[in-house]
Amino acid sequence: MNSPNKGIGKVQVTLKWDPSPVGTPANDLDIIAATYPAGDPYGKPAYLVHFDSRSPDGTITLNRDSRTGQGLGSDEVMTLEFDRLATAYTRVIVGVAIQQRDGRKTFGEIENTGVRIVEGYSELAEDDFSGVSESTAATVAEFSRDDSGEWVFRKMIRGFDADPSSFATTMGRKPA
Repeated sequence: MNSPNKGIGKVQVTLKWDPSPVGTPANDLDIIAATYPAGDPYGKPAYLVHFDSRSPDGTITLNRDSRTGQGLGSDEVMTLEFDRLATAYTRVIVGVAIQQRDGRKTFGEIENTGVRIVEGYSELAEDDFSGVSESTAATVAEFSRDDSGEWVFRKMIRGFDADPSSFATTMGRKPA
């Protein structure tokens, strides 16, 4: 479809958090993107992008992955190129999950968490997870195609009490 509207093109999702106190298990947060096919936009993801992976066509890439939150600036960065994503896909959900290797940990237990979503120099959304402080995972954004085929963005902060694996399979379902 051809349209004079400019949809979402190339987006970056950045995630930051403070390292855990000395002598305690590391805080490890992960950005996860789930891509859904046009035929089943709320079902099982066609594919996931997270640590150690990228989309099959290279349109969604995790550029930076931290296991500790140490360092300056963003700890994790994911790039999503919607202007190149095949028309077979109609919805992408982006979320953040906390690794639960060393016992249950929530967003409220991790200092200075923050997610930022930008397209070029335009900020689409920013959040500190305070609204989902008791959760172990949260969706942060929904990108979907409109009737003209252009990608649109919707901020979607929704908390989950799930480990990264179960979160990845349920993050795109319709809220009950």
